[in-house]
Amino acid sequence: MDAHDKLKSLLDQLNTVVVGKSLQVRDCVACLLAGGHLLIEDVPGVGKTTLAHALARSFGLQFSRVQFTADLMPSDLSGVSVYERAKESFVFHPGPVFAQVLLADEINRASPKTQSALLEAMEERQVTVEGETRPLPTPFFVIATQNPHDQLGTFALPESQLDRFLMRISLGYPDRAAERELLAGADRRGMVETLRGMLTPQDLHQIQQQVLAVHVAEPLLNYLQDLVAATRSGRWFLQGLSPRAAIGVIRAAKAQALLSGRDYVAPDDVQAILPQTIAHRLVPVGDAGRGPIEQVRAMLEAVPIP
Repeated sequence: MDAHDKLKSLLDQLNTVVVGKSLQVRDCVACLLAGGHLLIEDVPGVGKTTLAHALARSFGLQFSRVQFTADLMPSDLSGVSVYERAKESFVFHPGPVFAQVLLADEINRASPKTQSALLEAMEERQVTVEGETRPLPTPFFVIATQNPHDQLGTFALPESQLDRFLMRISLGYPDRAAERELLAGADRRGMVETLRGMLTPQDLHQIQQQVLAVHVAEPLLNYLQDLVAATRSGRWFLQGLSPRAAIGVIRAAKAQALLSGRDYVAPDDVQAILPQTIAHRLVPVGDAGRGPIEQVRAMLEAVPIP
């Protein structure tokens, strides 16, 4: 099977578990192929954790899950050194962050101190415990879920941490047909347990190298720079995108192109992933009367396509 066939099989498998959300599932796969971390934000009970579990299993990666709570400490994530009498020395016991995929459930219920501990892991792909720096496994992805900010007991993620997520997606309620399938069908958690890994870590590494090799033409780079300049103009948002965010958009668009079976990026690829890739990094100007995603879409309409 070539990479395109493997990815198609992977998407098909995910869509049997998370029904009626094929666009969101595709975005999640593109995010991980681009080497980015993923944030899934929505109300409880719409399948965020199920999707995160299904992604980790389908990618064939070793994963651990942490339920974030207000009393979760940084050491609960990274691990601790414990004195062992038999060895007459301290022995490090790694925490759940030492996995290829960390499912951070309800990340915004943890305190800012614990969130910042995760920040180092996401950005540096390493953790520092008691003065010693330890590398994390390769690949290393954080798939985090969070509840809307207006729910009780949540701490808003700081901008610096939101910026570490390549994409933020929302699942929303299923349509009537998909909900009927959920009501009449098998238990989704049980289905996740039976999923098989569709890729090996070696397959994933090869596909990620193919993503990096996807061609981006000069006119498309001009288009992306026009979009980035629009975010900085003051017309749409209070502050514009950083260069790091712009690089993230390119990586995500390359992954989207590869999923479509192309070795070049088209304007459609940029438009398909732009709201999910930049809306969580931006604050609309006060008189817009729109949310960040609607504002990104309005900006897309206004910036001419090459």
